[in-house]
Amino acid sequence: MTKTLLSFGHGFSARALTKLLLPQGWRVIGTTRSAEKAEALAASGIEPAIFPGSDVGAVIAEATHLLISAGPDAEGDPVLRDVGAQIAAHATSFEWTGYLSTTGVYGDHQGGWVDENAALTPATKRGLWRVDAEAEWASIPGLPLHIFRLAGIYGPGRGPFAKVRSGTARRIIKDGQVFSRIHVDDIAQVIAASIAQPNPGAIYNVCDNDPAPPQDVIGHAAKLLGVPMPPALDFETAEMTPMARSFYAESKRVRNDRIKDELGVKLLYPTYREGLAALLAQEAD
Repeated sequence: MTKTLLSFGHGFSARALTKLLLPQGWRVIGTTRSAEKAEALAASGIEPAIFPGSDVGAVIAEATHLLISAGPDAEGDPVLRDVGAQIAAHATSFEWTGYLSTTGVYGDHQGGWVDENAALTPATKRGLWRVDAEAEWASIPGLPLHIFRLAGIYGPGRGPFAKVRSGTARRIIKDGQVFSRIHVDDIAQVIAASIAQPNPGAIYNVCDNDPAPPQDVIGHAAKLLGVPMPPALDFETAEMTPMARSFYAESKRVRNDRIKDELGVKLLYPTYREGLAALLAQEAD
């Protein structure tokens, strides 16, 4: 039987996973909101499905594996809102289900360490929505659910180099602020490892080994490019969008022992240094 992944909200992380699955003979069905993006998915070997806006009941019934990347909003989880009943009806037929969440569910720990057993005390609306969505997915009887709490994602086309090159990058300084992050290719290998050894009910933090102040990452990118160091600005007085400022409401160091110990993952990019160097090398190629 052909393994079939149905990916709701087939975005950056899901596309990286697909690059691992397609060469192994998987069938991948990815949802998108637009016909234009559907064409792009088809060109890359993925069967597109417009969602919401079309009936996906047939592909839900055909899927052996389910991945949910679509984020929740104030009204809840969009996938469960539209097709939750259909997914629940097929829950026990899925071999594996993955939900991509965020380390934002842990909230602010003033730079302290958190693992998967830490209390969920989000400091933002987005974090609260994620906590509710995790709980709603976990409440579906018989669904072999795995939750992946992703740190800040970077990868090809999503790194600091463009802003550093253009001179628009800034080093925002907030005392004690640290973020965890993860390269998209490491997200893909963590999910693939979980698919290969399902453990329903498992929760995994997906991040690298080196939580770091954001200004250090920007500064390292500038060094790699050989350009002047971007200016340092105090967080309290820096001009920032409300969205950007909200990310600084939380500071924590996220432990990733479980992906190594349970899934046997060896990170391709254990710190942002290896990750940024690889992105630069890819650009050169």
